[in-house]
Amino acid sequence: MERVFVIAFAGALGAVARYGMQSLANDLAGRPTVLGTLAVNLLGSLLLGLLIGWGEERLGASSLWRTAGAVGFLGAFTTFSTLMFESVERLEDGEVLVVLAYIASSIGLGLAMCFAGLAAGRAIA
Repeated sequence: MERVFVIAFAGALGAVARYGMQSLANDLAGRPTVLGTLAVNLLGSLLLGLLIGWGEERLGASSLWRTAGAVGFLGAFTTFSTLMFESVERLEDGEVLVVLAYIASSIGLGLAMCFAGLAAGRAIA
C-alpha cells in the first residue's frame, strides 16, 4: 500500500508541474499554444531516460522511488494524449503543416532527449 501512496503523491506533483509549464508557455505566448505540451513531453522524455539510466545502477529495478518517479511523477507530467487532442484541434482548423511539425518534433526530439537522458544517467551512475 505504501507504493500506491508514494506513486499517487508523485503523480500529484507531476500533474501540478505539467500545469505550471503549460500555463507559463501560454502566458509567454499570450495565447493557448502547443509549446507547453511540447516542452513537457521533451523534458519528460529526458527525465525518464535519466531516471532509468541512473536508476538501473543506483536504485535497482524494484526501487520504490524509481517507480514513483517514472510511473507517478513522469506519468502525470507527460501528456501524449494532450498532444493528440491538440493535433486534432489544429487539423480541424486546417493547420496541417503545424500538426506535422508538432508530431514530428515531439516524437523525434523526444527520442533524442530520452537517449540523452539514458546516456547521462549511465555516465553519472
